[in-house]
Amino acid sequence: MRVSREKFAENRERILQVAGELFRAKGFDGIGVAEIMKAAGLTHGGFYGHFSSKDDLAREASKALVAKTKERWQAVIDNAPEEPLDALLRHYLSRRNLESSDCVFASLTQEVSRHGPAMQSTFTGGLMDLATILEQVTPGDTPEERRRKALASLSSMMGAVILARAMDNPHLADELLAATQAELSPDSDDAAGKA
Repeated sequence: MRVSREKFAENRERILQVAGELFRAKGFDGIGVAEIMKAAGLTHGGFYGHFSSKDDLAREASKALVAKTKERWQAVIDNAPEEPLDALLRHYLSRRNLESSDCVFASLTQEVSRHGPAMQSTFTGGLMDLATILEQVTPGDTPEERRRKALASLSSMMGAVILARAMDNPHLADELLAATQAELSPDSDDAAGKA
């Protein structure tokens, strides 16, 4: 029985969503195609009608996750026009973000280099999109200074989440997130200038 175009597109989106969740939770190599298709409520045989390989699925799922992260970051900034950077720092360096696996970068960055140039390109493009969002809200006198600060902030934010997730002490993890947020906040520049 042939599947309609709408149903085909719906199934593809379902596979991408489920694969994204499972890849973030178990890593690219921690889950197989059969498990992904079963979790999506589809047959294993239907996989190759949508994707040429598991690597193809991993790239496409990663692209979708990167796009969602970009949308979330932009929405946080758009909803806080008075203090967009602080809002983004509170959003990303939060207990909720720490306990979820929403951030594809914090969840899968270590695995990307083992999956070749195409996967690295997906992540590089996504990181640069997030850096561009940060540049829009990062203080600085020149575009070059804002870009430098945005790249440093991006590294600090993601590094803090990765390290905090690895800790067995929730209080220390929260302290790390709070310290990173305090250092990256535009208010910390004001405080330093007054000291």
